[in-house]
Amino acid sequence: MYSLAIYLMMLGCNIAALFNKKVRTMMRGHRDTWRILRRQIGTSRYVWFHAASLGEFEQGRPLMERLRREHPERKILLTFFSPSGYEVRKNYDGADVICYLPFDTPFNAIKFVKMARPEAAYFIKYEFWRNYIDILHRNHVPVYSVSSIFRPGQIFFRWYGRNYARVLHRMTHLYVQDEASKQLLAGIGVNQVTVVGDTRFDRVIDIRNAAKPLPLVERFAGCWRVLVAGSSWQPDEDIIISYFNTHPNLRLVLAPHVVSEDHLRQIESKLQRPYVRYSTATPKSVAEADCLIIDCYGLLSSIYRYATVAYVGGGFGVGIHNVPEAAVYGVPVIIGPNNKKFREAQALLANGGCREIHSAADFAAIMDRFLSDKDELSRAGQAADDYIKQNAGATAVIAKDTLGR
Repeated sequence: MYSLAIYLMMLGCNIAALFNKKVRTMMRGHRDTWRILRRQIGTSRYVWFHAASLGEFEQGRPLMERLRREHPERKILLTFFSPSGYEVRKNYDGADVICYLPFDTPFNAIKFVKMARPEAAYFIKYEFWRNYIDILHRNHVPVYSVSSIFRPGQIFFRWYGRNYARVLHRMTHLYVQDEASKQLLAGIGVNQVTVVGDTRFDRVIDIRNAAKPLPLVERFAGCWRVLVAGSSWQPDEDIIISYFNTHPNLRLVLAPHVVSEDHLRQIESKLQRPYVRYSTATPKSVAEADCLIIDCYGLLSSIYRYATVAYVGGGFGVGIHNVPEAAVYGVPVIIGPNNKKFREAQALLANGGCREIHSAADFAAIMDRFLSDKDELSRAGQAADDYIKQNAGATAVIAKDTLGR
């Protein structure tokens, strides 16, 4: 039944590829995998990391980079399923071979494992490809699940999903994020489990430690109190800009999730104080501006260091973006209400490092409190910092257990 579902998915994607560019790109990439493997694999054995998309890649990245540092003689194969992962990271220099992972049919699984000859495989978070894992298991290749998290509603714990749950028994070890996941797995007889937390915390610490200096942003921030709003959408911006326009003691760095000319002009039409885009900024113009609009990608993780308070967008729509990316700098974080499925956000709300808003009035009240009460600001920032530090270290545990094999 599982393989039948995969074949039906393939059929659907082939039809969708006729009308959807993203799906078409993915299907071409799947076909290209065999050529990449034939040309690049050679005679070496590879440590294989599979990430569905970009978020999972960031969780696997600390392990890949640790392997590269500690065992430079070993080769790394990195696969993606989604174009949003592969197309962004296809030139990542931390892996030796990068390609798509074709659909999980028995034929593809046998062919891929035969060509790639992995010595070990790491599947990140929610990736449980039954046919690939079956073939790896038959070939005595260690298979690890990294940063996985389980909930009662998942198919593994339903009566109709017990057959599929056998894939978990075939994994060499599962490194899960929390104790609840371990208990759920124990309930279906999966006991090769260790609670280590999420490697994403190690990744945000690595990013912070490698953050590049940004002289223009530093000059803009100066001695001002600065709100850094990252990955914002229009509902976030309506709330933030309304407050910013009436608080001349605050400067704003705004990094929208969508960087398009139409969206940038929409933002600028709402601003009633001087602003400048980062791409056209000069030392003189940033000193004279009250709002700095980040109209490019790749800078946000470094910009959060200049924040007095951080706002992470998406909570009034698609779901919040990367909260630890801001919290790692020891600043309080504000988020919208669509955050319930995000474990890090829930934990930060519980420990006081984060605040949730439902309206412009909520935002104004929280900002007023942070800007007027230094002790409150300090406590919230320290709570955010403590949370990141307390949850770091998963990579070291997994590496100690597995990378020395």
